[in-house]
Amino acid sequence: MDKELRYHVDGDLVPASEATVSVDDRGFRYGDAAFETLRAYGGTIFAWDAHLERLERTCEALSLEHGLTAADLRGRIDGTLAANDLADAYVRLSITRGVQPGKLTPQPDVEPTIVVYANPLPRGGVAGESIWDEPATVETVATRRVPDEAIPAAAKTHNYLNGILARAELEADADEALMCDLEGHIAEGATSNLWFVRDGELYTPTTDGSVLPGITRQIVLELARDAGIAVHEGSYEPADVHGAAEAFLTNRTWELRPIATLDGHEIGGGPVTERLSRRYDERVERTCYQ
Repeated sequence: MDKELRYHVDGDLVPASEATVSVDDRGFRYGDAAFETLRAYGGTIFAWDAHLERLERTCEALSLEHGLTAADLRGRIDGTLAANDLADAYVRLSITRGVQPGKLTPQPDVEPTIVVYANPLPRGGVAGESIWDEPATVETVATRRVPDEAIPAAAKTHNYLNGILARAELEADADEALMCDLEGHIAEGATSNLWFVRDGELYTPTTDGSVLPGITRQIVLELARDAGIAVHEGSYEPADVHGAAEAFLTNRTWELRPIATLDGHEIGGGPVTERLSRRYDERVERTCYQ
């Protein structure tokens, strides 16, 4: 029998089957919490500084002063990986406002709940294996992205109802739901950022709108510019993508995943997608395996 995974809950490593939080925890009751999804490659957390910075931005947006140091958070992550003997893994770090029962209004004194869990994922880098079997089937859905004016788009919180409602619209064989903003412009997938290629140039929705600025997205922007690929960040409609030469999605676990079809329109990957995927793998290799 495989050894049971151990999760890090409020300073203690416990078997996954015993990992619990209070029913009065605000992360459970209200989604009042911040989180980050990370990848460990060869025991190294890829782009840790960027994840830490985004986590702090989310906590600031929530007025959640957790009082934890970067070293403390990283120690809990590294301890979780070590306890499970994991080098290549999916890692999720969550910080909730803790137990404050009875009132919706958050209290200023916070005893945060900190949870880290990790699960094995294949090796990354140039010798890595993709965690997805096929390019993605994507559908544009009716659910609109929550506007930035309502919930800050850059805040990565536990409240994922927007993405859940979007995914609930999908046909059984679809992999990702593509959401538009209130004006009908493409925002993002339920858990991913969108890219497409026309005439050898790269396009992606601007983060000036209701779009989470993904860390993988930022890395791909850097890689494209370093490779001399023209990049455009703007406002686009689904029809702009339907006729694209290439299209792909990015997030921390998928890395770069080509789009096979969008709303039944065949697209696929291509030379730009492959070039950027190779450069991404090379960066992971240099950063984490050498």
